Amino acid sequence: MQHECRITVLETKVFPDLQEKYLADPKSGPCPFFHAGDTFVLKRTPEQDDFYHLMNGKFCGEAWDAVSRYVYTALQGGSIMKGWTNDNRMMITCCNDGTRPVIFKIERIDIPETPEEEEWLSKQNFLNSAEDAYTGEQKMEARQ
Repeated sequence: MQHECRITVLETKVFPDLQEKYLADPKSGPCPFFHAGDTFVLKRTPEQDDFYHLMNGKFCGEAWDAVSRYVYTALQGGSIMKGWTNDNRMMITCCNDGTRPVIFKIERIDIPETPEEEEWLSKQNFLNSAEDAYTGEQKMEARQ
């Protein structure tokens, strides 16, 4: 089975009060690199390896550093955030710019190559409910 990864920019945030207080340019504003709705589809094949080539400069280096581990997992067919999101093939994350973060949706795209893989995929349930979710509460209960 082949896998691709789609990254979608859900939204950009800006915190002017933090920029005013901490940045060399206190009027930096929102991220100039990404805009809500931007979409990137990554492949990892012998012909096209977007991961290894860091998307050939099409992605901010700081944002790539923050999301690349999830992208790699998706491209390898792994569960991006098992038990955290409502679909194990998807993750919501953000870059690490604390004054103007960008919120990303990362999705694993499964591409069956044989009828057997297509049948297997059709029988999978990648969804999670609130009962399945890992929220960290179990660890908090253990401390008490």
